[in-house]
Amino acid sequence: MGAVAAIMVGFLAFITLRISADTMAPLYTDLTFDDSAAIVSELEARNIPYQTRRDGSAILVPSDDVLRLRFQLAEQGLPTGGSVGYEIFDKTDTLGATNFVQNINHLRALEGELTRTIRAIDRVVAARVHLVIPERELFRRERKEPSASIVVKSRGALDSSQIKAIQHLVATAVEGLDPRRVSIVDETGRLLASGVAIDSPGGVAGDSDERNLAFETRLKREIEEILTSVVGPGRARVEISAELDFNRITETSEEFDPEGQVVRSTQTREETSSSSEDEDGVTAGNQLPNADQQGADGGPSNQQASSSTEEIVNYEVSKTTKTQVLEAGRIKRLSVAVLVDGVYTPDAQGNLGYQPRPAEEMDRIAALVRSAVGFDQTRGDIVEVVNLRFAERPDLLAGSEDGPGLFDFTKADIMQLIELGVTLLLGLLVLLFAVRPLLKRVFAESDPAPAIAAEGTPALNADGTPALEGPSAEETEGALTMAEKAAASESVVANLEWIEKAKADGAVQLKTIQHVSDLIEEYPNDAVALVRSWLQEAA
Repeated sequence: MGAVAAIMVGFLAFITLRISADTMAPLYTDLTFDDSAAIVSELEARNIPYQTRRDGSAILVPSDDVLRLRFQLAEQGLPTGGSVGYEIFDKTDTLGATNFVQNINHLRALEGELTRTIRAIDRVVAARVHLVIPERELFRRERKEPSASIVVKSRGALDSSQIKAIQHLVATAVEGLDPRRVSIVDETGRLLASGVAIDSPGGVAGDSDERNLAFETRLKREIEEILTSVVGPGRARVEISAELDFNRITETSEEFDPEGQVVRSTQTREETSSSSEDEDGVTAGNQLPNADQQGADGGPSNQQASSSTEEIVNYEVSKTTKTQVLEAGRIKRLSVAVLVDGVYTPDAQGNLGYQPRPAEEMDRIAALVRSAVGFDQTRGDIVEVVNLRFAERPDLLAGSEDGPGLFDFTKADIMQLIELGVTLLLGLLVLLFAVRPLLKRVFAESDPAPAIAAEGTPALNADGTPALEGPSAEETEGALTMAEKAAASESVVANLEWIEKAKADGAVQLKTIQHVSDLIEEYPNDAVALVRSWLQEAA
């Protein structure tokens, strides 16, 4: 009984503590150490219970105080996200600050505000911004261009649109900053944007490398998506080498169509002339008056006439002028290498055995790859799809990289299971060693009453007392004494009297209710008026 009492006390204390304990909810997650320290100091100053998780990056407080604490901490500028914004000017005295200090504070505030804005982008967990804004020097015509460098930590890979968005976001926030002069690096040190302008030395080469890499990455991702749906995740490797032509070519050509002649203008000229000569020479008769008339009448003469026609037709020949601009980035040649793993089938013992894929299936995979990359044989493209066995099965590697599986429990899960098991064990012990004996004892003490009641209504003696019938003392092993029998008889008589009285009272109440029901059926209007008057009376 002492052990049962101790277990019951411990179980009740545990349940009481669990029920009375405040439900903890996350106040902030993914905090920096500076923000965690500042928030913890505020919570301790306010005497608010808290818990830290994930090495201090997450803080939990009672769920009822989450919203109120967030409002109060936001009023104080917490959390800051590990950066200082324009609130730096609210915390410093600008009266004695020099121009150099003001410029430094302005640069820090601008970097902090840009960091917070970049962190608001999806997939970006943390960011750090560095700005280089050259000072404008007097009596100098050349002006140095500002630049920026950004380090981002993201969940997964950032696509090209998000990288360009970050570049333009920072460039539009800084006066005179060109988006092409913003370099972006991820947490692994991989260059996402070079930040070298095209007009600067090496700018064209840097931009070309980025475009080439982006093109190869896009094709590789598309091929891997197709192969994953065919051979499964992690069962294929794809490598692409693309040669792109980044020369911008402008071609202008003129073509004449000899069949497309159109008359533009026509010019026609006609000319007619005549002349006459006498055959005789110069004589005295020719010198006489009217000698020409006489010769014309009968003298011999020689007449000549001529005519000519000239026509000039001008034709317009159709001409086509075409200007063609070939933008940079044309594909010169593609080389695609695809390595596909075989098929693993279990044998009779359940061991997985390797089998190469059929040639027909490999041909279909090669056809899919050619269609995905836009294969052009005249361009010199090469697509090689090879089936070889991988060093280790990709399904095992993928399982180890994906994280904990269904039955991989963390420390928190194990502690929760232990807590649940202890609770169930304590409950079972309470039921077995406390509740069960108590119920047995209660039922054991209440057994004689049903035995007496089971005998039915006892017979009455001549003096009106009930005649008790039952086994003798020797037959029942511990029978009742005479005093106990008398007490039992008196209790039975009292119970019978109470039952009779209850029956009589019930009959009177039933008769009264029946009478009232008859009155309501006979006089329904009067009954309604009476109820209304009751409702209108003041309470």
